[in-house]
Amino acid sequence: MPLIEYGHLEYGENKVQEAITKWADIKLVKPNIKLHLIGKLQTNKVRQALKLFDYIHSVDTKKLAKKIADEELKQNKKIKIFLQINIGDELQKAGINKDYLNEFYLYCKNLNLDVVGLMCIPPAEAKSEIFFEEMALLNKKLDLKELSMGMSADYIEAAKNFSTYLRIGSNIFGKRS
Repeated sequence: MPLIEYGHLEYGENKVQEAITKWADIKLVKPNIKLHLIGKLQTNKVRQALKLFDYIHSVDTKKLAKKIADEELKQNKKIKIFLQINIGDELQKAGINKDYLNEFYLYCKNLNLDVVGLMCIPPAEAKSEIFFEEMALLNKKLDLKELSMGMSADYIEAAKNFSTYLRIGSNIFGKRS
């Protein structure tokens, strides 16, 4: 609450249910606050997510993109979308393969989604800067304005590579328990 009272307007959350509990009442009183879903979104949570969030940073399947587009029509609401890229080709991580980016981007645009940028989480054990440089190039090729990358451990490298949204919650709020 002190950060809200200070005037900070944009916040990220990883989980839809947790965000509803935390933010539903606050957003009624402070509608200028923008919420970003930065965690994985399951298709069965899309309806709830669209009611609360202004941005989704983790769109990575055609099924999810279609569900969001359908729900936007039902709720008469447009949200801003980031396409999540599995930039390190890690089996355990979500995100599309960069080789399918153009195809997926066009699919999302044909659904009339407001794709504003790309998002990634680079491999933890590698140098982030290499992946951030590649993401900046991919974003530029699509002429997208926003880029969501960089967390508490590597946000400086992300900023150097044109990230417009940094996810540095643990440096501000502390580690999750």
